[in-house]
Amino acid sequence: MRLHRLEVAAFGPYSGREEVDFDVLGADGLFLLHGETGAGKTTLLDAIAFALFGVVPGARGEVKRLRCDLAQPDQLTEVVLELTVQGQRLRIVRSPEYQRPKRRGEGTTTQQAKVSLTWIGDPPHGLPPEGLIRIEEVARTVERLLGMTAHQFFQVVLLPQGEFARFLRSDTTEREKLLERLFGTERFSDVERWFADLRAERGRTLQERQQSVRELVARYAQAAQQDPPEEGHAAWVDDVLREVTERVESHKAEHEVARKAAEQAEAALKEREADADRVRQVRRAHTRLAEIEEQAGQRAEWAEEIAAARRAAGVMPEAEALDRRTAELDDAEEKAEARRGELAKLGFDAAGLDHAGLRAKAGTVREEAGALAELVAEAEQQRADVARRLERQQVADRAAAEVEELTRGQAEIPAKLAELREAEQAAATAVATVDSAKARVEDLTAVARDVAELPAAEQKVGRGEAKLREVVDAHQTARQHRLDLRERRLEGMAAELAAGLAEGAACPVCGSADHPAPANHEVALVDPAEERAAEEAEQQAEAFRQRVLSALHEAKARLEELRNRLGERTAESVAAELAQAREQVTDLTERASRKARLTERITTLEREAERQSERLRLAEQARATAMAEVGVLDERIAERDRRLVAGRGDFPDVTARRRHLLALAGALDAVAEAEAAVEGASKRLAEQRMMVEVALQAKVFATLDAARTAHRTEEQIKKLEQGLADAEASAAWAREVLAQPELSGVSPDDVIDVAAAAEAARRTRVTAESAFATLRAVIEQHGELTRLAGRMKAALAELAPVEEEYAELKALAEVVNGRGQNSRKMSLRSYILAAKLEEVAIAATARLRTMSQGRYSFVHSDAAGARGTRGGLGLDVLDDYSGSVRPAKTLSGGESFLASLALALGLADVVAAETGGALLDTLFVDEGFGTLDSETLDIVMNILDELRAGGRVVGLVSHVEELRQRIPTRLRVRKARAGSTLEVVAC
Repeated sequence: MRLHRLEVAAFGPYSGREEVDFDVLGADGLFLLHGETGAGKTTLLDAIAFALFGVVPGARGEVKRLRCDLAQPDQLTEVVLELTVQGQRLRIVRSPEYQRPKRRGEGTTTQQAKVSLTWIGDPPHGLPPEGLIRIEEVARTVERLLGMTAHQFFQVVLLPQGEFARFLRSDTTEREKLLERLFGTERFSDVERWFADLRAERGRTLQERQQSVRELVARYAQAAQQDPPEEGHAAWVDDVLREVTERVESHKAEHEVARKAAEQAEAALKEREADADRVRQVRRAHTRLAEIEEQAGQRAEWAEEIAAARRAAGVMPEAEALDRRTAELDDAEEKAEARRGELAKLGFDAAGLDHAGLRAKAGTVREEAGALAELVAEAEQQRADVARRLERQQVADRAAAEVEELTRGQAEIPAKLAELREAEQAAATAVATVDSAKARVEDLTAVARDVAELPAAEQKVGRGEAKLREVVDAHQTARQHRLDLRERRLEGMAAELAAGLAEGAACPVCGSADHPAPANHEVALVDPAEERAAEEAEQQAEAFRQRVLSALHEAKARLEELRNRLGERTAESVAAELAQAREQVTDLTERASRKARLTERITTLEREAERQSERLRLAEQARATAMAEVGVLDERIAERDRRLVAGRGDFPDVTARRRHLLALAGALDAVAEAEAAVEGASKRLAEQRMMVEVALQAKVFATLDAARTAHRTEEQIKKLEQGLADAEASAAWAREVLAQPELSGVSPDDVIDVAAAAEAARRTRVTAESAFATLRAVIEQHGELTRLAGRMKAALAELAPVEEEYAELKALAEVVNGRGQNSRKMSLRSYILAAKLEEVAIAATARLRTMSQGRYSFVHSDAAGARGTRGGLGLDVLDDYSGSVRPAKTLSGGESFLASLALALGLADVVAAETGGALLDTLFVDEGFGTLDSETLDIVMNILDELRAGGRVVGLVSHVEELRQRIPTRLRVRKARAGSTLEVVAC
């Protein structure tokens, strides 16, 4: 994977659009990303991660606030990344979800996240040439091309030193979490969970089987009414069954004896009860005959009453008809009187008119009412027209009021429009000039910063000149000291050589073995090591002098630059100009913000004027239409009113007069019908009285009252006749009973003792029932115990293999999960991760030994933790100086950085090889170089040079000043109040 170009817009601290050309930055294979704290260095790495995966690493990804707060409202937040993966160049454009102002109205709305992936060249096989725009599809495609997940990418490409320092010092649990995410060992976790779940499932099955056996034992003990033994359940079951079988046979014999005794007692009781029943029958027959004899007189009276009732039955129909005719006459007379009263209420005197005359008068009145029917219809129409006239008059009044109101409103609109258009023009002018005013504020802000920086720059130059004089003196002193030592050594060289001569040995100058006059030294000789130390001191003083001189040149150049940019300006004049410019921006911004609202108000007012003109036209039209209809209705109502006044007479209106006439006609007809009904009822009553007299003579009754007294209902007659028949039947039954042969010789005074026989039968029956109940309970107990015994033997036979299988599974599950017989306390997942960590330790050791000059190596430990805790992920450091292994926590700050960097690089190599990911041509290392001395920094830079071998690009993110001197290609991030900007520096 190689990055080509990155663009960020309104992202993080970058308010505008910034572009990074990695092809230019990576031309040398190594570049430095530096800037002030909080300027946005790490944000560039976040932008790369966001473009690829839609998330940013670490805690920053949890906030989900990626849009720049300083961006313009209409500025789109997006990240554009061009890269090459597996030989395929592509362009990804991604925008996060954020809140933006609504284009219409107040408030904000949510701008949804979106992404697009475009192929630069031919697309890979199986993917659409037009690219991808769905978030899920882009995520899957990027992960497939890179061969790694987002978290793996963050650890492999964006090397965060702080996190690996924590990883170096973390415990087993924390290391396990990171390694599991990197190496994707979830499948081994699934295996552990599968074993644990299977163990739990089989454990539940075993518990269910054991619980079933315990329940069966408890039920068997309850049925046997015994306490179960702790063991030997099978033998106990057989013993209980044998005992219960013997009890069944014993109770069967007892029940047979009791049953026979009960049957004999029951037979004796039945014989006594039969004798007692015969005595009761004889007594009942004699008693019934005596009662019938005593009721003979009453039965004679019943016979006479029945004969009189039969004769009265022939008179009663005519008597009932007479009652009906009398009632009819009374009703007719009452109705006739009521009808005459109703006629009198209508003001008509019917005296002297018979019913024929009344009907004739009713016809005349109806004809008069019929003549008024047409006027009644006109009266109804008159009422409708009056109501319509009132309604149209109201419509005309409302339309006139609306016309007046709309006329006043239209007169006010032109002045309002002129005022709004003038304000809109002023706001448009503010919109056109606000950007230039803001640019002036930014320029003046930069000038103000330069003004503020000027005193410090002058002080820095002064300090630099003083420091330069100091280091020049120090350098001259060191140089003079070296020269003095060199002169002293040259002067004492002969004495130094003479001091090394030995008797008989050749002289290193002349070769002679004789040494007649060796030189002497009056002062102490100079040691070569002392001279080398002086030379090194001089070199260090000279290097320091050059650095101070370089810093002084930079300070003077910066001071000169500030003075040239400021010219004659002072801090007070710049502050005044900046305040005035900011005030102008505030005023212009406020006026510009009103333009949209003013335009909307003008449009609304113009539309309102058009609507009012239309409403005025419609109101005037409605008023004219309503007034015309009112005039027509006035003429029609006046003409109809003249006809209605003539037709109503003395009544309120025509309808009331016609109603009166119709009511009078109806009342005349009713009186005529009532008179005719009275006459007919009188005739029918006289005829019915003659028929009643004839019936009384025929049935030999003196008066109608005598016949009514003798009358009985049919039910009463049947009841009397039934009483006579029942007496005859009862007497016949009694005589028949006494004539039966089996009752011969039985006296009603005989006494039979049934109670003694019943008591004896009851006692024997209770004994037999008790014996039967006992036998049945014992048989049921035997059956229940037999059934439970079979189930319990089967359950015990099934339980044994389940217990053996569970014991084996439990031991295996404990080993897989790092417990039980697992002496290292390592789960399967931890074992796999330990192997991966060992690979990482080997890969990291190769770089750590180089960076530490062969002193340190990583040592992986798979030993169990303290107090039996899980182990396998221990990582210590072997110190070659002492030969001892010590915890990584004991390393110093610089040593920890070296170890963390080596670990990060080693982990990146292993993860890339593990995932089969694309070749990683671009790496970023974030911070940590400030803890290194110059020599160690040289070693680390050599390691980084090795990383960029073969075309790989390495980007360093650091504040260290010395790296700026070592790395010529730099990407500088400048922080400003209006947002951060980027600058590429290439020396």
